[in-house]
Amino acid sequence: MLTPVLLLAGCGQERRAARPLAPVKLTIDGPTDATTVDADSVEVHGQVVPAAARVLIGGDEADVRDGAFSLVVALEAGANVIDIQAGAPRHPAAMTALRIVREVPVEIPTLEGRPPDEAVQALQDLGLRTELADDGGILDALIGGTEGVCGTDPGPGELVKTGTVVLLRTSKAC
Repeated sequence: MLTPVLLLAGCGQERRAARPLAPVKLTIDGPTDATTVDADSVEVHGQVVPAAARVLIGGDEADVRDGAFSLVVALEAGANVIDIQAGAPRHPAAMTALRIVREVPVEIPTLEGRPPDEAVQALQDLGLRTELADDGGILDALIGGTEGVCGTDPGPGELVKTGTVVLLRTSKAC
């Protein structure tokens, strides 16, 4: 009858559930969210706790040393979203994302001789804004022919940022 006593000795004791471990803490030191850059890449860096957590940036594993991590991420032209995930065994994972816009310089095309409306459309298609300046003066009304672009400011071949205003100087006789 020793067997029933042993079985009963274990009854009544509640088995305690293991305490959940603290979630992974993920801090991004740079770059800041919603940043605009000219470069074709950025270095994402920050801190993670626990220090031995694994960090994935855009799906690639970052180098983690004593809780500090970093990884250089290539950027596409325009808007980029970079996902950052951190996990450690038995710890709830952490995730965040950065929004980075890469501005790519635009080259001013050669527009001399083109009709103003066509030149305006060409610049708008490149993400540029336009202003028209009539350089013809009083004699332009007396001269036959059609108005054309005489020059631009900034000039052809210059590199500018998207959204730059380009002045189109127009006249019937350039």
